[in-house]
Amino acid sequence: MSTANQTVNNLRKAIVRAIEQAQAAGALPAAEIPDFVIEIPADRSHGDLAANVAMVSARAFHAAPRKIAEAIQQHLMLEGTNLSRCEIAGPGFMNFFYDAGFYAAVLKEIKAAGEQYGQSDYGAGKRVLVEFVSANPTGPMHVGNARGGALGDSLAAVLQAAGYHVDREFYINDAGNQIEKFATSLEVRYLQLFQEGIEMPEDAYHGQDIIDHAKNFADKCGDKYVNVRPEARREALVNYALPLNIEGLKRDLLKYRIQYDRWFRESTLHESGAVADIVRQLTEKGHTYEQDGAVWFRASAFGADKDFVLVRSNGLPTYVVPDIAYHYDKLVTRGYDKAIDVLGADHHGYVPRLKAALTALGVDASRLDVVLMQMVFLVKDGERVKLSKRSGKAITLVTLLDEIPIDAARFFFNLREANSPFEFDLDLAIDKSSQNPVYYVQYAHARICNILRNMMEEGIAVRDCTDEDYALLTAPEEIELIHKLSLMGDEVLMAAKEYDPSRLTRYVYDVANLFHKFYNACRVMNDDPSLTQARLALCQAVKTVIGNILTMFKITAPESM
Repeated sequence: MSTANQTVNNLRKAIVRAIEQAQAAGALPAAEIPDFVIEIPADRSHGDLAANVAMVSARAFHAAPRKIAEAIQQHLMLEGTNLSRCEIAGPGFMNFFYDAGFYAAVLKEIKAAGEQYGQSDYGAGKRVLVEFVSANPTGPMHVGNARGGALGDSLAAVLQAAGYHVDREFYINDAGNQIEKFATSLEVRYLQLFQEGIEMPEDAYHGQDIIDHAKNFADKCGDKYVNVRPEARREALVNYALPLNIEGLKRDLLKYRIQYDRWFRESTLHESGAVADIVRQLTEKGHTYEQDGAVWFRASAFGADKDFVLVRSNGLPTYVVPDIAYHYDKLVTRGYDKAIDVLGADHHGYVPRLKAALTALGVDASRLDVVLMQMVFLVKDGERVKLSKRSGKAITLVTLLDEIPIDAARFFFNLREANSPFEFDLDLAIDKSSQNPVYYVQYAHARICNILRNMMEEGIAVRDCTDEDYALLTAPEEIELIHKLSLMGDEVLMAAKEYDPSRLTRYVYDVANLFHKFYNACRVMNDDPSLTQARLALCQAVKTVIGNILTMFKITAPESM
């Protein structure tokens, strides 16, 4: 348990003991102690921790909150809690202040934990599958996939730090309408190389990648497939181009520092009979009906806004059936405790349908969580960059990573909550100044490494600090910085609970900001050897925290810049 959490637990016990002693002394009536909250005040000048115990106890103790607070304060013993005093404010708010032992304990904890600082066993090893990006393999990935990649990979890392067993998965949509459209696009571009007057359908894929595939296929096979059955021609083209695209996805995501535990093919669900089995199960359970030759699912009976088609009148399943089968496979066949999907915001209506089907199949749909991600807008020279997917001129993930550092891409795309639209400033991402948030954070880490190198060159050996050394850290900049460091474990936990890794990106930026303020206000190397050692220990603690978070998000923690 972290020092911060242990302090809260110690305070809670001390408050309960004080109430019990006040009751025994007759200062408070004998009554059950209501649940109360201990939290960090928004304005820390009022205290480091605040408890609402007196406010919520007014009814139980039949007394004014301030009178209750005074009775608690009179019997409160704070020895061994890492707290120095309690103050009562307003009608009965109870505010508590850390003692010097708290700040020393935080720095000792960070030193002892090292690379594990901030981690916990909260998840108790429960198995979680995070599926993210899952771009159609019919073309290159776009900037939306870049955001989904950073978000999904960072979320998986946060969950791992919180004690879950996490697997990362990419779902390859290698069946269905998009593959048919892919085949049509390749076929037209291939035939255009040998015949005139063949028009490209408006709704086909018009990108340069399709043209290149068709040309390379023609270079390899010539006109062999011009006069064969269309089915054979299309199959040959897809069998040639699709594996190349999938390998391209793997290569590009690896460049983006994303490595999956499994690449799951949709086609395997069709081949194994899992797709047909979903329809069979729902039908046998009485949750389907026929209308106009199609098989419908009674989704409205399970919380969805309306029923929907499972099997079209032509006998082909709709796109949602393999998706149901895929999630059934995740939660039932493979037995994950939780499945988390990172999807675009356009899937908003899709989620209730998926959950309705899982419920009808007897699966606890709460085991599926979906993070919906809003759009990304690229900004250059203060203007939004126009993206045109239809014309094939969309900015791809690879194009983006050729323009900006990978560190900046991963950091920037994780600066905002998934449900917030995000403007990615291309100029800021390559700027080497404090205005660039990733540069600002990395510079803090490099600055500390430089301090430690300089100390070694000066012949100053870093030693273990005593409590007396740590007690010298009393400057406001030092206290604020240590307090912020103490919160990393809570930030990791909240990021895991809320599926919001951007909390940690913002947190590490705040740590860097407070470090730069400390560095400007407090000389690390000074005339007092003990204070020098204490400040060196503080620098090392900051280095550990920044390094742990950057490493967690696969962002470089440089030793020099």
